[in-house]
Amino acid sequence: MALKKKKRWKLSECETLIMKIIWDAQSDICVHDIWEAVDKRYGKEYAVQTVRTFLVELSQKGFIETYRTGRVCYAHVLKSEKDYKEMLLKDDLEFWHKGKPSMLIAALSEVVDFSKEETAEIRRIIDAMDD
Repeated sequence: MALKKKKRWKLSECETLIMKIIWDAQSDICVHDIWEAVDKRYGKEYAVQTVRTFLVELSQKGFIETYRTGRVCYAHVLKSEKDYKEMLLKDDLEFWHKGKPSMLIAALSEVVDFSKEETAEIRRIIDAMDD
């Protein structure tokens, strides 16, 4: 049963692009604005109806709710970007790094060239955990 719950949280690549637009809007956003943004930002030339279909799926997954004002349909966020990113990070930590944050940081250090400033910031964050 837990797998079904997690699956509801999983977004497809297209759903992720659309949710990112909705989250970045920081307020309710109409379908037409989402449709324009997905093309401008990501080069996806979806039909308006395709965007509406994704919105229905996002609504069924509990990420948004939609409503109409006159003839215009809007998307309203229900699950925050922060909550979604935390869920993805926790799942990746468990699946790929055996639940060990040190393994995650080691893997990250293999693919990212940290600047001295970033390294100092990471040390500051780790030191603050001891407080």
